[in-house]
Amino acid sequence: MNELDVVELAVDVPEEGVKAGEVGTIVLVHGNPVEAYEVEFVNPDGSTLAMFALRPEQIRPVAKPAN
Repeated sequence: MNELDVVELAVDVPEEGVKAGEVGTIVLVHGNPVEAYEVEFVNPDGSTLAMFALRPEQIRPVAKPAN
């Protein structure tokens, strides 16, 4: 996965106020010391709901629409 990819949360993260199934955008890819992704989740008005690092198994890519 890469920066700006849209992902779906695979697990609840109650301490951040987000639940499995919520959609966010990868804003930063961490590779050292472990692979992780900084993901931003937004409210319907575009304001940030939460932004935090997740391990690869905690997110899954959202399929891009076919052209």
